[in-house]
Formats: sequence, structure tokens, C-alpha cells
Amino acid sequence: MSIANTPKDVRPIHPGEMLREDFLPDYGLTIAGVAKALGVSRQTVNELLRERRSVTPEMALRLARLFGNAPEFWLNAQRAVDLWQAASAIGSEVERIKPLSVA
Repeated sequence: MSIANTPKDVRPIHPGEMLREDFLPDYGLTIAGVAKALGVSRQTVNELLRERRSVTPEMALRLARLFGNAPEFWLNAQRAVDLWQAASAIGSEVERIKPLSVA
């Protein structure tokens, strides 16, 4: 793996943490309020806030509409976490793969 592709030692911030620490307090929202505004269950929101649920494309669309940002903001944050977790889990296996060269 090149240096640019080396996983960071620190896990990227989960979108649920962003939602919990930044968005909810800034907007004065509760779990029930967010759930109602998004049209999802409180359990869904709670699992996202506890970082036990990933942001799906559908949830990214809902969050982006609610907070006036882009769905890519939420998906990119989730992608960073997913890639970090994958690299942490199978990084040594990936290192053993020999890159191909064009003939």
C-alpha cells in the first residue's frame, strides 16, 4: 500500500457522532424530533447516533434535506469510516496482493 493509501491510526468521525455532537445541539433537536422530521423510527436515529448503524444513501438524502447540505457529505463521512474499518480488518491481507503491471 502506498503512503497515500495507508490507513490513519485514528478512526474517522462517524456520521452518527457528527449528528449527535454537532447537528442535534446546534438545532436544538431531540431523537424523537429528528426521527419525526426524517420520517424514520426513533430506534433508527438512536442506532445511528450510537454508531451502530451506517448512513445509507436513503438516510443521506433525508439528512441532507433536513440540514440543507449535500447527501455526499453524509456518504463521504460514512465511506471514510467504512474504508478505515476494512483496512484495519484486512489490511495485512491486502498488503500481500501484488499490484499488476500493464504488459
